[in-house]
Amino acid sequence: MTQIPVTQVSAADMAALVDREEHDFTDMQRRHFNARAKMALENEALRASFLGASNFLVGKRKAMFPDDAELSALRDRGEAIRQHTLNNLPDLLQRLETNLTANGIQVHWAETAEEACCLIHNILQDNNARTVVKGKSMVSEEIELNHYLEQRGIECLESDMGEYLVQLAKETPSHIIMPAIHKNKEQIARLMHSRAQTSDGQAVPYSEDVDELIGNARSILRDKFMTADAGISGVNMAVANSGTLCLVENEGNGRMTTTVPKLHIAVTGIEKVVEDFSQVPDLLTLLTRSATGQKITTYFNMISGPKKPGEKDGPEQVHLVLLDNGRSRIFNHDTLKPTLQCIRCGACMNHCPVYARIGGHAYGSTYPGPIGQVVTPQLGGLQKHGDMLSACSLNGACGDACPVRIPLPKLIRELRSEAVNPDVNHLTADSIRQVFSPVLGRGSKRTLGESLIWRGWSLAHRQPWLYRLMTRLLTRGRKLLPKKLGPWTRSRSMPQVAARSLHELARDRGVANELNSGESQ
Repeated sequence: MTQIPVTQVSAADMAALVDREEHDFTDMQRRHFNARAKMALENEALRASFLGASNFLVGKRKAMFPDDAELSALRDRGEAIRQHTLNNLPDLLQRLETNLTANGIQVHWAETAEEACCLIHNILQDNNARTVVKGKSMVSEEIELNHYLEQRGIECLESDMGEYLVQLAKETPSHIIMPAIHKNKEQIARLMHSRAQTSDGQAVPYSEDVDELIGNARSILRDKFMTADAGISGVNMAVANSGTLCLVENEGNGRMTTTVPKLHIAVTGIEKVVEDFSQVPDLLTLLTRSATGQKITTYFNMISGPKKPGEKDGPEQVHLVLLDNGRSRIFNHDTLKPTLQCIRCGACMNHCPVYARIGGHAYGSTYPGPIGQVVTPQLGGLQKHGDMLSACSLNGACGDACPVRIPLPKLIRELRSEAVNPDVNHLTADSIRQVFSPVLGRGSKRTLGESLIWRGWSLAHRQPWLYRLMTRLLTRGRKLLPKKLGPWTRSRSMPQVAARSLHELARDRGVANELNSGESQ
């Protein structure tokens, strides 16, 4: 992640710079969230890259929605579509499987990430597939599919330009739409020259020309498309009534991945289903304009089955892996259920002032930014990912930007509460489902010291005599109080206790009777 100025250096020195950046990334990922955030804040070049990209994307999105009333109406329709899906999810998934199967697509269900990876590996093994080209898929990043396949001797090459670059750098995506947003053209030029090879085994010539860089990568990938045994892709929307998989992309790599190899495997979360094609246009409009500020993407692929007799193009087999991986648990939590409305546009990240300053890698998860703060602790557990919930000022920008109106600030507050509230002894009708489908790691961030402090605070405010004693001790001994108060005073001044309490000041002004009356009540 260290920014090093580009100078006239040898190929060996250039490779050393790339290795240094890889080392810095690895070192950053091993650290605690607070340490990662601090490292990112200290990297001025990284901050400049993210802030510039965020401002650019926010401006493009705003230009696509000049009419506030029209945007509000479109967001209402998008929210209604996604809520309709969640309200009917079990039925829609059954309908989707029925129609996909009728179309010749083989459907597989995976409860966990490990099960999904195993299913995909078995499909590849059954077809003697040793080389894979892969389109952009956040779900495959979530289950760490590339690592799983590589450990078993299967070459898995990313074909999206951004994903290809972070794979070369041995990093993870820093944005769900633009994976390599954290790299500038000089870093990409060094990376391509040091680690990419042409079809004849030669190093890619060093160039900082963007068109030439893209052309070099395209040439490498084109050979892989033609020789790969299988293609793996994600899914943006799965249409239940027709059994159609919809894939949105700009580079053509998705179309090549899903049509050139003889075997196509799609993988997606169970929430990505819609009922009918009539619901697709509104979601597509919201997705493309919110993600990249485009009216429409270059390619909109609709996959309804394998190649039929007489057709020249298309795979001979199509498989769909439907992944749960904690989504059913989210589905059964009334408050957190809107998490599954997400269409993965990245708008919340682009508008988030925290993300714009620390970048995606600081979060240490597949999904960064506001949506990552909501999704990741629910999938991986609050005990492991609960610290990222502190990377939010609750300014509300993410909720205002979300095209399908996910109440992200509300969900972040709910998860903060879940992280420190293990008490499930007092059940109500509204909370029973949450109790039996809790967030993983519930209460894991609550400490004994914090519990004792809040219990003491609660007791003092329920007992008037104890409250008076506490305020008297604080006012009289205020000069003995510490000057620092843990994390609170890292960026804030220590609160100063007044010399006299409000009750004492009120009595001096002759309102003692009213105070005593209030205390007796």
